Amino acid sequence: MWDVVVVGGGNAALCSALMAREAGASVLILEASPKEWRGGNSQHTRNLRCMHDAPQDVLVDAYPEEEYWQDLLKVTGGITNEKLARMVIRESSTCRPWMEKHGVRFQPSLSGTLHVARTNAFFMGGGKALVNAYYRSAENLGIDILYDSPVDDLEIKDGTFIAARVGDKRYEGHAVVLGCGGFESDRAWLREAWGQNERGEWPADNFLIRGTRYNMGVVLKVMMREGADTMGDPTQAHCVAIDARSPLYDGGICTRIDCVSLGIVVNREAKRFYDEGEDFWPKRYALWGRLVAMQPGQIAYSIIDAKSVGRFMPPVFDGVKADTLPELARKLELDVDTFMETVNSFNAACRVGTFDHTIQDDCHTEGITPEKTHWARPIDTGPFYGYAVRPGVTFTYFGLTTDEKASVFFNGKASPNMFAAGEINAGNVLGKGYTAGVGMSIGTAFGRIAGTQAALAAKKMKEGAVKHAAA
Repeated sequence: MWDVVVVGGGNAALCSALMAREAGASVLILEASPKEWRGGNSQHTRNLRCMHDAPQDVLVDAYPEEEYWQDLLKVTGGITNEKLARMVIRESSTCRPWMEKHGVRFQPSLSGTLHVARTNAFFMGGGKALVNAYYRSAENLGIDILYDSPVDDLEIKDGTFIAARVGDKRYEGHAVVLGCGGFESDRAWLREAWGQNERGEWPADNFLIRGTRYNMGVVLKVMMREGADTMGDPTQAHCVAIDARSPLYDGGICTRIDCVSLGIVVNREAKRFYDEGEDFWPKRYALWGRLVAMQPGQIAYSIIDAKSVGRFMPPVFDGVKADTLPELARKLELDVDTFMETVNSFNAACRVGTFDHTIQDDCHTEGITPEKTHWARPIDTGPFYGYAVRPGVTFTYFGLTTDEKASVFFNGKASPNMFAAGEINAGNVLGKGYTAGVGMSIGTAFGRIAGTQAALAAKKMKEGAVKHAAA
């Protein structure tokens, strides 16, 4: 019997476990993956979006609460719980000293990571280093850790946690934190959620999973079976346009194609379908996966010319290169005439002022739909490059309803000893859309709160059991 059982082994789960242990609780972590793949999607991350009112070591200038909130409000289209969102934002301003105490180190933003030097603190060594630091700290604090232990059932009575089950093994606890991610790796569930489109396609069949293969949504389904309150749209997710050659799972951040805002994007029919220059890439990159998912065949092509080379983080795979635009179209297996009509129309519509990819410049188009509102320059300087992209799902937003204490709810009533943190409850803040680093902010904030609350709940449960026995 443990005071707190933590289901999951990523950032949110680890923050929960560490906070619960610091509060004096005995803690067990049940991680589904083998040790070498521990850490969930957190191993693929690289930064944390942080509120700060003045410069801080690796963060320049200031990023106040209201600006952070407005950035979040814009990408979510208002589909967010403001109270919880602002709580996450404020927590992001105070968590880094605690993270450093547990071995996490930060560094200035990397070359090519535009527009985030002010808003995001980067982990030295990336998410894998962060995860490893937390696990080292957990081991030093005496937290029990079991790998290869996917929880497949929970014992719950009247909204109260009793035990977690891994096959025929049973792990009792006075409280539990569910930090085990969404359902993005369950491709059948994705298929069911997205359904069949008007072209007769099943879009989810062409999705790639940027993150861990172990987020199967098993515990989420158990909670649904048990009547837990859920929220969110199962088709909404952190969904990015990634290289179509990426592996099915665990491609991580290096599969992202970051040149979208510097060129144009066409679909399989060689036609543009959205404003590539709508906003800075860290604020809009997660919009593009969903946009591509709506296109024929769930595929699109990011097209740039030589002028854009060196202005974005280079992808892991080389793009298709050609000396002429017709040659590029043929290599990408696009209709040459339609492609050339698209490019020529775009080029003719460009109104080039002072190009500056570090600000929302005045280079825009006129007279075409969709317009390109910033960074619009003719694609006319060879060599030319094309990158085929597909939707890359990082994590899903459908999950458990929680409050400011990270409590799990059953029929509107908070469980006395069940809490949720990370991707399994991120949809409370992220109804749709994404902005770079906010997932780690959500996981860290709710993880720390859930761990503290679980330790308190465990203490109450034990005190209650003692009183009951004495009576």
